[in-house]
Amino acid sequence: MPDSPRWRRLLACAALSLLGLGAVAGGCGDSSGRTTLSVLAASSTREVMRELGVAYHREHRDVQVRFTFGGSQEMAARLPERDAGDVLVTADEVTMNGADENLTGRRRVIAHNSMTIVVRPGNPRRIRGLSDLTRPGLRVALAASAVPAGRYARKIFAGAGITVRSSAEEISVRAVLDRVRTGEADAGLVYITDLKAAGVAASSVPIPALENVTATYAAGAVKESANEKEAARFVSWLTSPVARQLFNKYGFVTPAP
Repeated sequence: MPDSPRWRRLLACAALSLLGLGAVAGGCGDSSGRTTLSVLAASSTREVMRELGVAYHREHRDVQVRFTFGGSQEMAARLPERDAGDVLVTADEVTMNGADENLTGRRRVIAHNSMTIVVRPGNPRRIRGLSDLTRPGLRVALAASAVPAGRYARKIFAGAGITVRSSAEEISVRAVLDRVRTGEADAGLVYITDLKAAGVAASSVPIPALENVTATYAAGAVKESANEKEAARFVSWLTSPVARQLFNKYGFVTPAP
């Protein structure tokens, strides 16, 4: 007998149907044929993904999109679990490629981003550029090296020829932002789109383009998910004109059509 997430889901749905409980079977759909698509996404996409989910449902009324957000590596690590999700969205291609054995179909590059130095409102420590992050006593929060934002930050430092010692290494870029917003850190490196989410709770010191990096966001459908075809359709839709417009609205750069 085959053993896969899809097969186990079908068996569960069949059993619940025999008991007259098919309508409440998670992920089985209901009598109207509705589908709930589960998306595991990088934390830096939180705001745009929620709006993308609403827009997708508007075009596909039979599909609801639900999200789980966290560090890209954390989301990818969940894929081997039973019924982990239907779609993976990461903030780099390294993490996406590392999850290859749990993915199926064509992966799509859906957006690009870059980084900035985040500081407390008013920039009380008078940070002017990357070299200031090496000051003794300055508390600098960074994403861990296993996290895309952490790898991008260290690539920027290497290119600038500086060594920055972090006071905290976080599991996601939003955790870095929170460190600075709450005053637990004086500065950190986050995506420029994170500043839009922070509002007046944080300020930014730009990193010149020649010293910056391009962060690449990718999406892929999870192999043997209960909604594999719908997952592939959603991944493709993330490069549509509607999706591109929403990514741009939140400060992301989208690849050429």
